[in-house]
Amino acid sequence: MKVIICGAGQVGWQIARHLSGENNDVTVVDNNPELVRRATDTLDVQGVAGFASYPDVLDRAGARDADMIIAATYSDEVNMVTCQVAHSVFKVQRKIARLRAQNYLESIYSDLYRRDHLPIDVVISPEKEVAEAALQRLASPAAFDTESFLEGRAQLIGITIDEDCPVINTPLRQLTDLFSTLRAIVVGIRRDGVLFVPAPGDQIFPEDDCYIFTDTKDLTRTLEIFGKTHAKQERIVVVGGGNVGLGVAKVLEERTERVRVKVIEKDRRIAENAADALDRTIVLHGDGLDSSLLEEANITNADAILAVTDDDKTNLLTSVRAKEMGCKMAICLINDPTLIPLMGPLDVDAYINPRATTVSSILRHVRHGRVRGVYSIGDAEAEVIEAQVLSTSSIAGKKIKDVAFPEGVLVGAVLKGDMFVKPTGETRIEEADVISIFAMSADVPEVERLLQVTIDFF
Repeated sequence: MKVIICGAGQVGWQIARHLSGENNDVTVVDNNPELVRRATDTLDVQGVAGFASYPDVLDRAGARDADMIIAATYSDEVNMVTCQVAHSVFKVQRKIARLRAQNYLESIYSDLYRRDHLPIDVVISPEKEVAEAALQRLASPAAFDTESFLEGRAQLIGITIDEDCPVINTPLRQLTDLFSTLRAIVVGIRRDGVLFVPAPGDQIFPEDDCYIFTDTKDLTRTLEIFGKTHAKQERIVVVGGGNVGLGVAKVLEERTERVRVKVIEKDRRIAENAADALDRTIVLHGDGLDSSLLEEANITNADAILAVTDDDKTNLLTSVRAKEMGCKMAICLINDPTLIPLMGPLDVDAYINPRATTVSSILRHVRHGRVRGVYSIGDAEAEVIEAQVLSTSSIAGKKIKDVAFPEGVLVGAVLKGDMFVKPTGETRIEEADVISIFAMSADVPEVERLLQVTIDFF
C-alpha cells in the first residue's frame, strides 16, 4: 500500500515507523527539512520537504497513485485542507486527519466531513483519546497502563510487581494450578528496561512491569492475586483545565456514582471557560505547583491527582508534590518518553503518553480486514491486536498449540460469541472468534500473515 504521512513530528514518525516496517511504500511530508531528514535517515521511507496542503508538494509525494493519506501536522486547518486537496485533485481514496480543536468535533457539525463538503474518512482527536485513556487509568488505580478489549469483556492491565506480591518467584505455569478459575494470563514482562513475552517456566520478580490480560469480571481478583488493591476513586484533583482536563471532568460529572472533582488551571481564560462548562465541579485559578492551592483543593484527602497540563515537567513535579502532601495516587501526562524512567524514583503511579495513544488510534483505522483494534505498548515496543478470525485464516480450526506463532507472540484472550475464554494450548480457534494477541513489534507482520489481514486498502 502506498501511504503519504503529512507531519513528521512524534506521531507522524511513529506511524511511518510502523507502516514502513511492514513493507508499505511510505512518503513523509513536512515543512521542516530537518524532520524530513530525520525520517529518511532512520526509516525506510521517502521524504518531501514542503507544506502538505500545497498540491505541488502532494504531487511530488506521489499523491496521484497513493492509497491513503494521513494528515497529522500540528495545524487542524492544514490537515483539513490537505485531505480536501488529496480528494479533489488526486482522488486519494482513504483520508485520515488529526484534529485538535474541540469545536471541529461537535456532533452537530459532523456533516462537515461528508465527501461533498470536507472529505475526511476518519477524524482522530488526540484530546478525546487522551481523556479516555485518563479515565481508564482512574478506573484501575493500581495499574500504570490499561486498555479495554473484546467489547469491554477483557482488560489489559500493566502493573508493577511489589516485594509483597503473593506470586513472586512462581513459574507462570503454576499460576493456572494455583488459581484454576482465574481468567487471566501474563502476556508481557518488562525487566531491567527490556520487554519480552514470557515462557511458561518464567517467574515474576519484584520491580517487574507485568502486562496481564484478564476477564473484566475478574479484574479485582486478578489485582489482589498480584498484590494490588482496587479502591474506588471518589475525590479527584485535575491539574490542567484544557481540552483533556475538561473532558475528564465532564465525564466524571455525568457518572451516577458520586465523584468529587476539583480542577486547577493557571490560565484565567481557560479556567473561566472550564467553570462555565462544568456544573458540579469546583474550578480553582492558579498554579498546580502551589502547595497552598493544593491544600485548598484538599489534596491530602484526594484519592488521585491527574496532571494534564501541556508541560511534562509541570505534570511530573505537581504529581510529586501531591504525593508528598498525602495524595494516594498520581497520574501524569508525559509527551517525552525519556522522562518515563523517572516515574519510579519520583513515586508517580501512572502516566499517559499522548503520542502512543494517538498512534494506537490511527493504526486502528489503518489496519485492514477484520482487525478491530490496535494498542501500542511502551515506546512502540509491542502491539496488542484484536481481530476476528476469517474462515480463510491459517489458524482457523486449529488449537493454539498447533499454530506456528513466533516466540514474541501470545494469545491473551478469546471471545467465542458472547463468551470470554482464557486461552490455553488446547483452545481451538474457530471462524468468527475474536482474539486479542500480544505481539512484539518485530512479530506483528507475521501475526497479520497468520490472520490473513494485511494493511492493504479496503
